[in-house]
Amino acid sequence: MKAMIFAAGRGERMRPLTDACPKPLLKVRGRPLITYHVMNLVRAGIRDIVINHSHLGHMIEAELGDGSRYGARIVYSHEPTPLETAGGIANALHLLGDEPFLAVSGDIYAPYFDFEQVLDALPDNDAVGRKIPTDKRDIAWLYLTPNPWHNPEGDFGLTMYTLTNEGSPKWNFAGIGVYRPEMFDGIKAGEFLKFGPLMRKFIDEGRVGGEIYDGEWVNVGTIGQLEELNAPYGAKAKVKS
Repeated sequence: MKAMIFAAGRGERMRPLTDACPKPLLKVRGRPLITYHVMNLVRAGIRDIVINHSHLGHMIEAELGDGSRYGARIVYSHEPTPLETAGGIANALHLLGDEPFLAVSGDIYAPYFDFEQVLDALPDNDAVGRKIPTDKRDIAWLYLTPNPWHNPEGDFGLTMYTLTNEGSPKWNFAGIGVYRPEMFDGIKAGEFLKFGPLMRKFIDEGRVGGEIYDGEWVNVGTIGQLEELNAPYGAKAKVKS
């Protein structure tokens, strides 16, 4: 399986830090956020990694290079203007291949997420080995977390490992998912397209599965969050995630 790390965002809420440093390179406990992902992906046996970038993207390439020092093989998808999540994936499909791939946001801190669990997230066969018809297979598998303070209403419902757009309770999308390439059919390379409407369409069709991840997870969106994560243990209350 290949992986894509999203690193093209401008990080407006983290300014002025992100005026001189791309958000995924901001350090938590001495290590850039994106490096945690690279190391954990390699640990799970996922070595082929695509990273999209835009703002100060050359700094990401300078930091990670070709990935060899981590045991990875990294290639880059440059976006002159950020294309949003769905557009960024479509723009990089030629690098991701024809099989299901993992995609993860470069600005989340989830140091203990075990990426090995994603390898069988989108099987082609059912539990007894029968081939699942193409139009009945899950097209995406999302990982959800309990709702953080900045998203108290959540994003998606979950019923028996199937996501719903309606219902209660709702859970927060963790920014980690596995996708079949055909989900992005019809989107042109270089096209700007947000993720939400596309995902909700397939959820309405009953083709998106998911599960809850209850480990340490922080969407690092404010300078305050970054400072709390970097505070000495015991110096501050646990960071709001």
